[in-house]
Amino acid sequence: MIRIGILGDIGSGKSYVAKLFGYPVFNADKEVANIYRERKSVFIKLKKQLPNYFSKFPVDKKELIKAILDKKKNIKKISLIVHPLVRKNLSSFLKKNYKKKIVILDIPLYLENKLNKKNDIIIFIQSKKKHRLKKIKSRKNFNKLIIQRLKSNQMPLVKKKKISHYVIKNDFNKNTARKNVKDILNKILK
Repeated sequence: MIRIGILGDIGSGKSYVAKLFGYPVFNADKEVANIYRERKSVFIKLKKQLPNYFSKFPVDKKELIKAILDKKKNIKKISLIVHPLVRKNLSSFLKKNYKKKIVILDIPLYLENKLNKKNDIIIFIQSKKKHRLKKIKSRKNFNKLIIQRLKSNQMPLVKKKKISHYVIKNDFNKNTARKNVKDILNKILK
């Protein structure tokens, strides 16, 4: 199985590009959203760790945002509760798809949480700041400070790009993105 890790800035189009490969995708952001919606045990742990922020199950995104905004260290407390479950779900995903030729790993903290393996192929999604900002601002619960807090947990983009095997310049044009993915797949599979 070939593991392809997709890296890039918030709003760069990682999830969109990941889907274009046509192989199973592990999307960590979706996994986290499911955990907040479906795992009462996570709510109970969050309520215990941060009692002033979480009031009801499923975890309310507004309460989550308030916790992250109020204190920088809260993001670490939340991560310690949620990340082990994301790792477990990743492990299940890999076992389920072990016969697939390729799997795509769309995980924002892929390198930071040491989820990468030596032979993984890393693809960096690069896009212009104005495109990323437009995309981020269109999100339902956009908050500039939240974006900054999330980025503070991430490795610098320059470093991510430098260690990547391929760079896709995402201009948010479907045809260009498809061509870039096709070209990379041809190189990987030859």
